[in-house]
Amino acid sequence: MEGFSSKDLAMQAQKKLLSRMASKSVVQLFIDDTSSQILDELYRVSKEHSGNRTEAHKVVKDLIKVVVKVGVLFRHDRFSQEELSLAQEFRSKLHQGAMTAISFHQVEFTFDQAVMEELLTGCRDLLLKLVDKHLTPKSHGRIRHVFNHYSDPDLLSRLYEPAGPLWPGLTRICTGLNKLVEEGKL
Repeated sequence: MEGFSSKDLAMQAQKKLLSRMASKSVVQLFIDDTSSQILDELYRVSKEHSGNRTEAHKVVKDLIKVVVKVGVLFRHDRFSQEELSLAQEFRSKLHQGAMTAISFHQVEFTFDQAVMEELLTGCRDLLLKLVDKHLTPKSHGRIRHVFNHYSDPDLLSRLYEPAGPLWPGLTRICTGLNKLVEEGKL
């Protein structure tokens, strides 16, 4: 019975179960209303940009699965001190990305695509380092899928086009991000 741990088994079961249940109703149990609204807007923006409902659904579902799995790992204290410092670095980078996205939205024509791409790819790389030993290659692929999708230069330039079709969605995303920042959640 060496190597057996009921705690590890329970955590694996939770990750597996929660990843299979990544639907809107289950998300509402784990994610607050503001985050849920942001996810809805990310879906709408992705769908409008790609013209592909299935792809938009998949990218948001992948995002939810990653968030839930990382949350389970935190809840079960699975991260080492070194990984916790990586997590803090990721959180800081994510906060910086949110503040930059909000700033670019509030001050028209200040959008710098290279800056947003760098922030998003930096977040992706930090998150991949954080979960390297904890999640499967399939989950790593989900992380790449989400960050690569939202750091797409064409999507970013369309998103920040003031009179463009994605601008109202960006406005709602930035309103939600701003609320999360003010509440200290991001």
